Amino acid sequence: MNKGELAEVLVAGSWKPSRGTNAFTSVYPRNGNELGVFPVSPWPEIEEALEAGAQAYEQLQESSAETLAGFLERFADRIESRSELLVEAAHAETALPARPRLADVELPRTTDQLRQAASAARQRTWREPVLSPAARIASLYGPIPGVVCVFGPNNFPFAFNSAAGGDFAAAVATGHSVIAKGNPGHSETTRLLAGEAHLAANDLGLPSAMIQLIYKTSHEDGFRMVADSRVAATGYTGSRQTGLKLKAAAETAGRPIYLELSSVNPVVVLSGAWEERGRGLAEELAESMLAGNGQFCTSPGLILTPDGSHVEGLRQGFRKSLEKAPSGTLLDQGVALGLARSEEIWDAAGATLVAEAPQAGPGFSFPNTMMEISGDLFLENTELFQREAFGNLSLLVVSRDLDQLVECLQHLEGNLTGSVYSATGGRDEKAYAAVAGHLRERVGRLLNDKVPTGVAVVPAMNHGGPYPSTGHPGFTAVGIPASLKRFAMLQCYDNVPDHRLPPELQAANPLGLQRMVNGTWTSEAVTWGND
Repeated sequence: MNKGELAEVLVAGSWKPSRGTNAFTSVYPRNGNELGVFPVSPWPEIEEALEAGAQAYEQLQESSAETLAGFLERFADRIESRSELLVEAAHAETALPARPRLADVELPRTTDQLRQAASAARQRTWREPVLSPAARIASLYGPIPGVVCVFGPNNFPFAFNSAAGGDFAAAVATGHSVIAKGNPGHSETTRLLAGEAHLAANDLGLPSAMIQLIYKTSHEDGFRMVADSRVAATGYTGSRQTGLKLKAAAETAGRPIYLELSSVNPVVVLSGAWEERGRGLAEELAESMLAGNGQFCTSPGLILTPDGSHVEGLRQGFRKSLEKAPSGTLLDQGVALGLARSEEIWDAAGATLVAEAPQAGPGFSFPNTMMEISGDLFLENTELFQREAFGNLSLLVVSRDLDQLVECLQHLEGNLTGSVYSATGGRDEKAYAAVAGHLRERVGRLLNDKVPTGVAVVPAMNHGGPYPSTGHPGFTAVGIPASLKRFAMLQCYDNVPDHRLPPELQAANPLGLQRMVNGTWTSEAVTWGND
């Protein structure tokens, strides 16, 4: 795409000029230079995409699991073949380091997700067939009918991209077409990814509208889209304010929507951990706080510790680490303004400064900063001090004692992660027992002696949690095959003749799957009652 040229949308199987009259410009966060111009799609264009996506879904139901898996693998191959161009585009739009972050970490994670989803589609692990032969009842998961809408976030231009990330992979693996609603923070990257997905679909003779791309909508049209009867479900990662409005619109119309909203990822530091590891512990936590300039959804934004002789050393360790680390460029101006606003609010409420880097970084930026409050102050205004400061700003809470620390934990909102650092020799076991249960109830993933910013793409991973970290505590956006269930419905068959059942449920088990039969997992054939 030439600079200054209005990008085309991918709708109803082809790239075409948008019908919209409004547009927005993407910029390079390090200096504000303009990069590209992208359209805002009006409702008639969204309507066309919804209709084409619904038809593509119906056509995909004729495709085999092997074909869907082949598409995901072909797409992963195409991404790798264009990796240099994709990394260049993502770096220009986000200012995230080309290496190692984009080229060596995030892009390989993205292709790995696609291949894991391909395996789940091929092996049908997400379908979980369950048989009660004596009652002649069987069930399995199948796709919710319709097209899936994916709203991608600004902070992961590959791994959570609406046209290639985890939500996209899960939707396709369950047999869905996808409307990708790009994030304005990396529109060109999304355009390139959607183009490769479109070509991969064409390579395999799949429906041309299997993947569609619009860059932006008005708020009203976005609400209308997620509520449309042709939408199977929506995956959304972004701000709590917008996400809750989308949730209200979708759920009023009875459409499922899965949200990742906000998380401060509390970390509890017990005194024994500091005495064992000292300054290295502060350095480890600071490195996690500043990973991606603090713009990870799992960034530790709230550090809690009981008062004691270790606290001053902890402060000094944070101060040294945060002040010496360079303050990087943030994703966009809105992130920088949000951090400044959070600091202003916390300062007015009585927080004090623990550490602040000498200066901000180039372009859209904010100096590495940590503030501190007492446990008393936290309990006076728990909502305000759990405000997500998305970026390189964190808050230290020093409670009066262990009992008050427990009380603070009891007032935590839901989070994606929660961590406890304790002594390895056992001296913190009593304190750990006092805090761990309260933290366990309020987070999706509980960590011990480990920073939360690494999200391994493995089957056991849970990248979800209680509200407001997500809109539903029972689902995850990472971890296959569990992540596929967001776009699936439980389908039960009662007294249906064997030959009419899906092959996964037929008595002879022609696919050789592991199935739960009378409460036990087995690959054995069954005999239906009265046969």
